[in-house]
Amino acid sequence: MNILFISNDLGQISLADRLAREGNTVKLYETEKCWVNKIKRPEIEFVCDWEKELDWVGKEGLIVFDYTEMGKIQDELRSKGYSVFGGCEIGERSENNRQYGQKIFSLSGMKLKKSIDFYDINELIQFIKKNPNRWVIKQNGGMDKGLNYVGVLKSGEDAIAVLKNYKKALKSKNVHFDIQERIDGIEIAAGRFFNGNDWAGPTCINIEHKNLFNDDLGPKTHEMGNLMWYEEDENNKLYQETLARIKPFLKKIKFKGYYDINCIVNETGVYPLEATARMGQPTIQCQSALHISPWGEFMKAIADGKNYDFKYRRGYATVAFLGTPPYPYQNRSNYNSPKGIEIFFKEELSEPDWDNIHLEEVDVIRKNGKTKYIISGGSGYIAHVSGFGRTAGEARRKMYNLIHKLVIPKVFYRTDIGLQFMNQDEEKLKEWGWI
Repeated sequence: MNILFISNDLGQISLADRLAREGNTVKLYETEKCWVNKIKRPEIEFVCDWEKELDWVGKEGLIVFDYTEMGKIQDELRSKGYSVFGGCEIGERSENNRQYGQKIFSLSGMKLKKSIDFYDINELIQFIKKNPNRWVIKQNGGMDKGLNYVGVLKSGEDAIAVLKNYKKALKSKNVHFDIQERIDGIEIAAGRFFNGNDWAGPTCINIEHKNLFNDDLGPKTHEMGNLMWYEEDENNKLYQETLARIKPFLKKIKFKGYYDINCIVNETGVYPLEATARMGQPTIQCQSALHISPWGEFMKAIADGKNYDFKYRRGYATVAFLGTPPYPYQNRSNYNSPKGIEIFFKEELSEPDWDNIHLEEVDVIRKNGKTKYIISGGSGYIAHVSGFGRTAGEARRKMYNLIHKLVIPKVFYRTDIGLQFMNQDEEKLKEWGWI
């Protein structure tokens, strides 16, 4: 099958690689055009103009979007008869505009904690001064997720200090932030694939690890790791209180892709925080450890609005992000750049090992019968490594055993993925009836 993969920052290049390994012919277009001729993947052809490839992909092929902001184009392509997996204009609005997302949650009957959006940092600071509390600061739209901050002090002084720093760093008061009262509980998400009319596959329950360091210390990142499993039982309380309520909305907008609702749960209820109306990372990398069905077949069926006999492994999957400096910050000097560093392996890897290694900003260079892996970018966004097990503990062990086979100079990663769930949260979630 011909697959045209349209990406913003190559966030799902490992999925594009996997689609090619399944036997599909993959062409990849990257909207920023930063990576054309700068990254090498033998199985993928990089193109400079996706519209010129429409005749090539045809109505029988598949067009994949891995990010938001092109929802309107996706809708237009579908109206012309193309098979498109990704999202849609209204769906991505529920992610990129937090206030709209909260409105959809409310209309769907979900319990909310009030959130307020601000376009002026000075006004936001004054609001917190007049309304002291443990406020959670959230970026809106396309702003960097590293700007998110979870307040600790009831006085709000720490949140104010952070905002004053942002005011200097952003050099503009015209920004877009949301704030929400901090909710005590356990952060957990429920997501599911939707084919425009109904669910495709079971509910994916996942626990994100967003902070840079163990024990949720340090700044927020895109995500440092994940623990997940698939839940078939639609009587599950978490599903009933979130995805089951949002289903009529997804059906109305003919959403075709993956939709996820991240929440805080406690003994009193579930509180939706935000929607992800696209393939998340490292969600997809982690799901790959659970999937038996080929990604290409599954996504094509979803794009065409067809039922699909989805096959997956029963158990748990974990994934960890492997980075180097300067991640999660922007590189400001060649001294900090990992570009050009080779990745090594302590032993020859098996095919199952490679299935659980998801290379990101890395060149794959084949020459004279040998393959080398060279870091191609300067951001430190290197790879994800996943593992599967019948228990969360087994998934963790397999993942970290595989990580230890890689040699990436100056690499860092969290060593506690899934531990809090195993040690305390699983028991609480069961006691409260959420799993």
